[in-house]
Amino acid sequence: MSVIATAHLNFQGQARQALNFYQSVFGGQAMLVTYQQAASAHHPADAHHIAYGQVESDNGFRIMAYDVAVGTPWQPGVNAYFVSLRGETAAEIADLWNQLSAGATIVHALAPAHWSPLYGMLKDRFGVVWVLDVRVAYAAA
Repeated sequence: MSVIATAHLNFQGQARQALNFYQSVFGGQAMLVTYQQAASAHHPADAHHIAYGQVESDNGFRIMAYDVAVGTPWQPGVNAYFVSLRGETAAEIADLWNQLSAGATIVHALAPAHWSPLYGMLKDRFGVVWVLDVRVAYAAA
């Protein structure tokens, strides 16, 4: 079993700048995928915002970030992060989902997504929002 836990920061139009800043501090590679590139821009203002972003360096630093979509509630410091769990297989993600979902509020049911064989989001009984998915390789933007 190989699961990686990563802080996932939420922004509103500033994810690109934040990820570029973190890359300048920690080094490594930045991966930025816009809503348009992910074919998920439901509002024209989202097209060039970041739907999936990550900085990962050889020293072990990893952070993810995105811009919340237009119409999604967001307040800095209130819902500023998720915990992302990425696994190698659908079986391990499904097992973790089943355990974390006890007493949780399901935000997005665990199901296939166009970017991952399995993706889901829940708020656990302690109020922590978890995003679980099967890791796939992305081409850098």
